[in-house]
Amino acid sequence: MKKYLLGLFFILTTVSICFSQELSYGLKAGVNHPMGGEIVGLQNNYAFQKNTSEAEGNLGFHGGIFLQVDFGKFFVRPEVVYTSIDTEFTFIEETSIYSVQKFDIPLLVGYNIWGPIDIYAGPVYSNILDATLEGEEFLNPIVVQDTPINAQAGVKVEFGRFGLDLRYERSLSSAEVQRLDFGEGYNEINEAEFTDSRLNQIIVGVIFKIGGPGLNERRRRACY
Repeated sequence: MKKYLLGLFFILTTVSICFSQELSYGLKAGVNHPMGGEIVGLQNNYAFQKNTSEAEGNLGFHGGIFLQVDFGKFFVRPEVVYTSIDTEFTFIEETSIYSVQKFDIPLLVGYNIWGPIDIYAGPVYSNILDATLEGEEFLNPIVVQDTPINAQAGVKVEFGRFGLDLRYERSLSSAEVQRLDFGEGYNEINEAEFTDSRLNQIIVGVIFKIGGPGLNERRRRACY
């Protein structure tokens, strides 16, 4: 499935470039605020208040590149982004950091509603590079999501080379229950269940356009 999605990404990008009149590209980076995550203690575990601990999001970060192809007021915007996310579970006597690193490929379709303001939405292919839960020693790896596809929607404002981007990412996975076993440093927790490992995000980014319309380098492309 990963190969098919990557192939579709490059095909759509190539077709867009072939038939487009305006092409821009550049860099993007910013911060993320994750939401979600739930751990339930087994057998009325003392370490949990009401037997459940819900994660609190810490600021993460992302960075990557984008390509935008305009068709009048509409556009297609593929991106390649590295994302790092941290959330924190608080137990009665311990805390545990849930950390996720992933490689995202959003394929967004947007519309210019007025002047520098655009809205957009689309699917995101997310390849989980690493996922860890501090203190957890069970042999099986943490499963962040059971499908690699998420969804994003947002708004951006661009002035010349610079812009601001605000978007929301929603996981399209189903919740999976995973057994947890904490180590000796977490004696009051012991066994628990990760009842929901999915993470949603609010993402704020800064855009730096390297090339494209408005920078005195209007680019026209043709396929041969």
